[in-house]
Amino acid sequence: MEFLKTLLFTSLTLLLFSTANAQNSSDDEKLSLNSGTIDNQFEYVIRRSNSWQDYKTVKKTWLYALKAHTIDSLKAAHDNLKATQVVVQSQSNEIKILKNNLSNTKTSLDNTIVEKDSMELFGMPMTKPNYSLTLWSIVGILSALLLFFIYKYKSSNSITKLANTSLTEIEEEFEEHRRNALEREQKVRRQLQDMINEQKKS
Repeated sequence: MEFLKTLLFTSLTLLLFSTANAQNSSDDEKLSLNSGTIDNQFEYVIRRSNSWQDYKTVKKTWLYALKAHTIDSLKAAHDNLKATQVVVQSQSNEIKILKNNLSNTKTSLDNTIVEKDSMELFGMPMTKPNYSLTLWSIVGILSALLLFFIYKYKSSNSITKLANTSLTEIEEEFEEHRRNALEREQKVRRQLQDMINEQKKS
């Protein structure tokens, strides 16, 4: 009688497992543990893991592979963040240089206005209108460059904030999945131990 119960339980389990595999085969073909996004890799592990009642049993090799891929993604996000910070620092230095150049140019312009009778620029004599036009053109170009680098700095800063946010989300997501996987593994082990104990008693 016990043998018939075991055989019936095993048959029903195999039937349910094969039906679930048939339904998910088309979706599983699109998922992979070694490619795609972290979300798709987690989905692959969840779908391909064996089911037992309400729990999933996950292969340790899959967890290790998933951990390695997640760490690689976090490292890539860190590298992108560092590269962005380098760009931001470089542009910040360029903005400081442009501000200094603009300040120096304005000082030079003020001194030139005081010395109205001297109309030489870079050793070249020129009329007052041309002189003023040239200087203001230089100021305008430097101002345009300053505005451009300020815009680039703000853009890079927003990219850095977005990268920080994405990194935090990925780390939280990895920690949540790792915690859930450990909880599932512990529950399955307890269930298996309970079954072993029940078998020993019977």
